[in-house]
Amino acid sequence: MRIAAQYSFKNGLKEITKRYPHLLAEIKESISNIDASEAKTKISAEKTMLGRTLYSPVKLNEAFKNELFPKGWKNVKVDCEYPTTYYLEDYEIRSSLKGAFRDMDFVKDGLGCEVQFGKYSFMVYNVCAKMTIFSNLEIIKCGIEIVPVKSLALEMSTGVSYFEQFVWDLESRGTADIDIPVLIIGIDA
Repeated sequence: MRIAAQYSFKNGLKEITKRYPHLLAEIKESISNIDASEAKTKISAEKTMLGRTLYSPVKLNEAFKNELFPKGWKNVKVDCEYPTTYYLEDYEIRSSLKGAFRDMDFVKDGLGCEVQFGKYSFMVYNVCAKMTIFSNLEIIKCGIEIVPVKSLALEMSTGVSYFEQFVWDLESRGTADIDIPVLIIGIDA
């Protein structure tokens, strides 16, 4: 795979280059080591792409794990203890709230990395909520979000979001005091 585009959210490129140049190099090397053709295994059942062979997000995620875990990157999970104090007095809790968690795909030395081949809302959640939460928990200081560019997304199932749309939304949203520096990397096969 190759890096096709990058966007610096809240000075993400500058901060990551300054604080984590060796980790950014590992991410870039891992992207270039992935043979995307090995992930083109999904046979579409969608009406608009019936029978077409598409890139499998599951296989692409596995390829990233195979590249980054041996380099010391770890998946980090944090347990969520959901509050029950906000329920109304006459509300009966009928299901367990235990076992909930949030996780980040890859973390190493204070740098978090998410690989996202899903819907737009997951990309925005990763950068504008999850990375802030993990920063507040003192697990990360900066983040990297790896997403497909549009040309790659067109070779995946419908509904997969892409770099260009994501950047437009982030630029239109702007930054907030609670946001952390994030480098958005757009990849292609």
